[in-house]
Amino acid sequence: MIEQELLKRITVNPQIFGGKPIIRGRRLAVEHVLGMLAAGDDLGTILEGYPWLEREDIQACLVYAHRHVGNERIEPLDIEMDLVK
Repeated sequence: MIEQELLKRITVNPQIFGGKPIIRGRRLAVEHVLGMLAAGDDLGTILEGYPWLEREDIQACLVYAHRHVGNERIEPLDIEMDLVK
């Protein structure tokens, strides 16, 4: 499945989680899925916990995160200079 098709699975509804990105209009935020993956949960465990969830939904979360991180720019902080002020 191509990225554009996967990204169609990620939606935003101002009525759900304050407009955070969610999966297919359901009450499961992209950040929650990413958090489970970061905690070490495997796909099987996540899919078992959410019977309606599909493997492509998890892929869509990863594509969404990749797109956002790819556009992120972080400016280095000079902590020592901030402490002197």
